[in-house]
Amino acid sequence: MTALEHGTTLALANKESLVTAGPLLMARARAAGATILPVDSEHSAVFQALVGEDMAAVERVIITASGGAFRDWPKDRLASATLAQASSHPNWDMGQRITIDSASMFNKAMELIETKEFFGVPSSIIEVLVHRESLIHALVGFNDGALMAHVGPPDMRHAIGYALHWPDRRHLPVERLDLAKIGSLTFEAPDEDRYPALALARQVMDTGGLAGAVFNAAKERALDAFIAGQIGFLQMAAVVSATLDKMSSGGGLQIRDMSLDDVLEADRLARIYAGEITTQIG
Repeated sequence: MTALEHGTTLALANKESLVTAGPLLMARARAAGATILPVDSEHSAVFQALVGEDMAAVERVIITASGGAFRDWPKDRLASATLAQASSHPNWDMGQRITIDSASMFNKAMELIETKEFFGVPSSIIEVLVHRESLIHALVGFNDGALMAHVGPPDMRHAIGYALHWPDRRHLPVERLDLAKIGSLTFEAPDEDRYPALALARQVMDTGGLAGAVFNAAKERALDAFIAGQIGFLQMAAVVSATLDKMSSGGGLQIRDMSLDDVLEADRLARIYAGEITTQIG
């Protein structure tokens, strides 16, 4: 927020800022004449696909997901997934927390909310596609039926480098893909019974207001509990769902002119309620 107040260019690398306070952040950028550049790989891909395009012509925004560590597991095994199993990603080399979020699709759920907030598109046109190879990071569909895809190796140096050099493109030391060697790419629709985090993200987008702040705080508290062995893998989504339900009763999250204090208070309360729910579940 302070960087934006200076009217500068902000390369935004975290998800939480837009998820918890997207309207506040984007309004601050507009008021100060600041530029926000997405560094999350999927949103960098969407941003690049939109260069020179008219947002009014956009029909679809598709972000891809690897499917995480448990993409080939039968659903009935997920309840018994261990911390070690959830901490291993098939494609990306990331930290433990985001790797677990990838396995549960909470990472992708956050990215759905990010997409709505950053690009100002309705939630109804945002899609998730499971793409095991993690080479296509996002696609944008237009009203003439065309799909513009961003293709690149699963290497964060690309998205980071693009933001740091923007609006220019400069040489980056990343792998050059050999498409003939790769041979084929696969796609499938996500199973929302397996990944309830995606439905929770849509609930957040439909609710608006402070729902993103509650979602993020409850997710972090549930993840803490899973890492500590207090709850099971599938119970993380249950904690987030129950916290959202508790705090959204009576329309308490639908606030128009939010402030940073509102966001921080929603975060504080959500962590308390999520902790209480975690204790009950555990």
